[in-house]
Amino acid sequence: MNVLESFSLKGKVALVTGGAGLYGRQIVEALAEAGAETYIASRNLESLQQVAKEEVERGHNVTAMKLDLSQDDSIENLHRDIIEKSGKCDILINNAVSREFGSAGWKNTLDDFDKSLRINASALFKITQLFSEDMKKNNSGSIINIGSMMGTVGVENGNYEGTDFTPATSPLYFYEKGGMHNFTRWAASMLGPFNIRVNCLAPGGFQVPSHPKRFVENYSKRTQLGRMANSSDLKGPIIFLASDSSAYLTGTIIAVDGGYTAK
Repeated sequence: MNVLESFSLKGKVALVTGGAGLYGRQIVEALAEAGAETYIASRNLESLQQVAKEEVERGHNVTAMKLDLSQDDSIENLHRDIIEKSGKCDILINNAVSREFGSAGWKNTLDDFDKSLRINASALFKITQLFSEDMKKNNSGSIINIGSMMGTVGVENGNYEGTDFTPATSPLYFYEKGGMHNFTRWAASMLGPFNIRVNCLAPGGFQVPSHPKRFVENYSKRTQLGRMANSSDLKGPIIFLASDSSAYLTGTIIAVDGGYTAK
C-alpha cells in the first residue's frame, strides 16, 4: 500500500462520543475528511445535529445520535443502532467528558464524585467493551481515548499569575484522565491478540477568546512551541491513530501539547 493511502479511512465506520466541543469538532472533521462514515453521539443532540449538518453540506457522511453515558441502556442502544445500520464499527473515539461535578473542588460529596466517575470512567469501560466485541469479529479495530496532559502533570500555578483565573482545584479531571491513560495500556494488552489497537491522545490547553491575555502568555511560555492549541492540531494525530498508518502502534499515550509535558 502506498504510504499516503494508508492514512485513508474510506470504507471505515467511526464513532466519536461528544463531537461538538473544542477538540471533538476537529476530530469529527478529520474523520469525515479522511472518508470515514462517522457517527457522533452525546446528550446534546441539537448541537451534534448542527455539526452533522455542516459536514453533510461539505459532502461528508456524518450522523448525530443520542447518548447518555450515565445510563447503561443508552450505551447499549447506541451500540445496537450503529451495528444494525452499518454492520460494524472500525474506530471508536472516547472523546466525551463531563466536568459538571467539580465545582466544589475536593470538597464535593461522595455522590458528586460518583456521578462524575460514572460518566468519565465506568461508561468508558462499558462502551469500549461493547464495541470491541464487534471489532473482535473482524480481527481489526482502533480505539482512541482522548486523555489530557493533566493526566500526566499537576497544576502549574505560574500559568495563573497576573490573572483573575483560579487554578484548577478539583482532583476529578486529573484523576480521571490519569486513569484513562493507564486504562489505555490495560485495554491494549487485553485486545492486542485480536488485532485491536488502543491508544490515547493527551492534548494540551486549547486557546479560546475568553482567555485573559496574561494567561495565554504564561501558558505559551510553558510550552516548547510557544503557543496554545488551535482548531486543527488534533486532526493529524487522530487520522494517524485511526488509520492503517499506525498498524503497529498500541498502548501509547501521545502528548499533543506543544511540548508542555516534555519540559
